[in-house]
Amino acid sequence: MSEECLFLPSTSESSSSLLSEISNASTRAFVLAFTVGSFGAFAFGCIIGYSAPTQSSIMKDLNLSIADYSLFGSILTVGLILGALICGKLTDLVGRVYTIWITNILFIIGWCAIAFAKGVWLLDLGRLLQGISVGISSYLGPVYITEIAPRNLRGAASSMAQLFAGVGISVFYAFGAVVSWRNLAIVGSIPSLMVLPLLFFIPESPRWLAKVGREKEVEAVLLSLRGAKADVSDEATEILEYTEHVKQQQDIDGRDFFKLLQRKYAFSLTIGVVLIALPQLGGLNGYSFYTDTIFTSTGVSSDFGFISTSVVQMLGGILGTVLIDVSGRRFSSWNVLGLSRNSHFVFLAGMENRCWETGTPILALISVMVYFGSYGLGMGAIPWIIASEIYPVDVKGAAGTMCNLVSSISSLLVAYSFNLLLQWSSTGTFLIFSAVSGLGFVFIAKLVPETKGKSLEEIQSLLTNFRTQDSTIF
Repeated sequence: MSEECLFLPSTSESSSSLLSEISNASTRAFVLAFTVGSFGAFAFGCIIGYSAPTQSSIMKDLNLSIADYSLFGSILTVGLILGALICGKLTDLVGRVYTIWITNILFIIGWCAIAFAKGVWLLDLGRLLQGISVGISSYLGPVYITEIAPRNLRGAASSMAQLFAGVGISVFYAFGAVVSWRNLAIVGSIPSLMVLPLLFFIPESPRWLAKVGREKEVEAVLLSLRGAKADVSDEATEILEYTEHVKQQQDIDGRDFFKLLQRKYAFSLTIGVVLIALPQLGGLNGYSFYTDTIFTSTGVSSDFGFISTSVVQMLGGILGTVLIDVSGRRFSSWNVLGLSRNSHFVFLAGMENRCWETGTPILALISVMVYFGSYGLGMGAIPWIIASEIYPVDVKGAAGTMCNLVSSISSLLVAYSFNLLLQWSSTGTFLIFSAVSGLGFVFIAKLVPETKGKSLEEIQSLLTNFRTQDSTIF
């Protein structure tokens, strides 16, 4: 494979700038690998964005009840749980690239099942298969990209990849206004069909190669990712030495799943689990799956609402990609949770002032736009970026399973209970979401470390040996 750079080299005067770093890292192998890793997030966004604009047409064409469609909306999270149970073991066993093959094939089968469904069972089966694939790829994508990206671009690359999830949601919100639900499902399979040929040309993760004993391939893969003229000796040595240290610890501590529950991993596990759960318990699936219901009940035009929300989310994602390696993970997280909390207050203000009853839907639209803007800015990306950075290679599979399980279970709780909560009390529902965002703000301020600019090995070593009095990671 050619190692030539796809962009002009940067000048020495601007070598520290973000654009210069991107230019230096943009070898053909890295660009292809990044593209493939990003398409998993895009496919996930398409799946999330599919159910809201198609709700009324699917229910009408297949004669579904509210309960039937609620099952269709929430069975995705059942698949997420199943995918979460196997994601860690699968990616450790067969590698990152072969697992990407599996997830994309499942995406295609799931979309075809939905597109050709004549009854509710095939519709639900397709959604379940999509959930399994998302359950695997939601952790696999960030892990693969963080393991191949240079440290100075790791946050921007991971955030940009997650931006594609917002793009997928936005595209399907917009297409859903003009395309029938069956054709929209066919459109959803196109990204995965495009990815399959690219999988023949992307490299395996150098850290996974080191983990499975293929040390001789590590430097060659790094050269393909960084460029033939790059000096990768220090990076390769750091990866191999840290992996060897981890293997020695495995001989002492064992290799089973419960190793993750040891005291030395407690801090990392707490950070990952809480950060992953925050967006879900803050109302993400309630907004995502039932946006059409929110717009309809508040008098907002669905078509206008979906298009406006799509534009705001994409702009937020672009801004978030730029900021994450400039302002850092923690600062970006604070801003994002602050926006999310504000969106809940805007919605509550409209309810308490009875704006909806007087035919003024503007606050509902602002609330949804602010929320999805915060999602694009980083609420969807940053937790997974940090989770993919903080776990050593020996427990990364188990940690991926744990984080995915937490995300899937919290997602299922919100997706299934959202309509019931709205019937109980709209004000109470958004107060709960607001309280979760507020608690998350405090948690990040007090406990979450800044990982910007550090190698994965540095981050994992510091967190594993974390002591409050002498930690230097903050």
